[in-house]
Amino acid sequence: MRVLVLNSGSSSQKSCVYEIGDALPENPPACVWEGKVEWVEGRVHYSIKNSRGDTVKDVAAVTSRGEAIRRLLDTLWGGKTKAISGPAAIEVVGHRVVHGGPRYFEPTMVTPEVKSEIEKVSAFAPLHNRAELEGMEIVAKVLGPVPQVAVFDTGFHHRMPLAAATYPGPYEWFEQGIRRYGFHGINHQYCAERAAQMLGKNLNSLRLITCHLGNGCSLAAIREGRSVDTTMGFTPLEGLMMGTRSGSVDPGVLTYLMRQRHFFDEKLDDVLNNKSGLLGISGISGDMREVLAATRNGDEPVKARAQLAFDMYVHRLRSGIGGMIAVLGGIDALVFTAGVGENSQEVRAAACENLGFAGVTLDRAKNAQSPMKGDTDISNADAAVRVLVIHAQEDWMIARACWSLLRKQSATA
Repeated sequence: MRVLVLNSGSSSQKSCVYEIGDALPENPPACVWEGKVEWVEGRVHYSIKNSRGDTVKDVAAVTSRGEAIRRLLDTLWGGKTKAISGPAAIEVVGHRVVHGGPRYFEPTMVTPEVKSEIEKVSAFAPLHNRAELEGMEIVAKVLGPVPQVAVFDTGFHHRMPLAAATYPGPYEWFEQGIRRYGFHGINHQYCAERAAQMLGKNLNSLRLITCHLGNGCSLAAIREGRSVDTTMGFTPLEGLMMGTRSGSVDPGVLTYLMRQRHFFDEKLDDVLNNKSGLLGISGISGDMREVLAATRNGDEPVKARAQLAFDMYVHRLRSGIGGMIAVLGGIDALVFTAGVGENSQEVRAAACENLGFAGVTLDRAKNAQSPMKGDTDISNADAAVRVLVIHAQEDWMIARACWSLLRKQSATA
């Protein structure tokens, strides 16, 4: 089965194609083709490669997401990076959908009704859900009536205990669907399964904390293979300090700003999502690499703000991990994943520094490996808790879900 995965973000579009046989492989296979589009200051940056090692990098002035995706897909069946014969060779398309709302949590065939429900909850994740809906429309125009599957980032967290999922406001909020949904669930689930595989243990026997640290950041406490708590909530804005997002702040700050400074919905949303976090505190960037570079190379005022941003990020990360340990009643493994989690030895070392009381100790040499050679255990040999670095595999999880859903449908047809 040939599966095209579209992972649509607010300022990026990742795509890849997997070929899956009659059985799912034990480990994620390599893509036969993958491409990435990033919107930077009004221009589109393309990065594309296929399984033969052919690559294309390009920058173009493209006016719409639709045009950008069409140009991207053209390289799948034409030109230097051609990997398939044409659009008809794609048998199913999978989409990462950030917010499924209260109705959708299992991988679901895309229908007009499903798209309508995704649109209804777009207000909860406006930068993502609408981009994902646009991706579905573009696929229908370019590929025709190919089956499309929505895989929901909120799905893994849908069975969190009510004590973790419910906000302490009026109960009517919960009845109206205002609850903690959690996000990054596709990758949190993969990391839990992969951790059990690496440790040679039954997933149901483990207490895990997975740290998804990218531009967006979240933790998940996982017991018996289920998410029992997470740091993101009703929207992807709650929880840890992130690249440009504030994470949790006192709601009183927001009501104060609305009263005293005449902040309105759009301005508050922009400040909290795009001008806060590492960027807001450092004044330099939302990219951890640039913040760390400034702590070493900037002049004193720049260094001081960059260092404060790093220290705040780590403080909130440690605090979150500590809270998750308490929720689980102990921990068997701590997992770092996504861009910062996989690539920043400084963040991993600082996050674990004060966790010796819980049995967490790092092997400094293993932690300092750059680049990390595959999924790696970076804890000391005699540590009570394993610390793992696991490469994010959201696209593979989406492809796997598509394969399983279509096989199930064909079996019952």
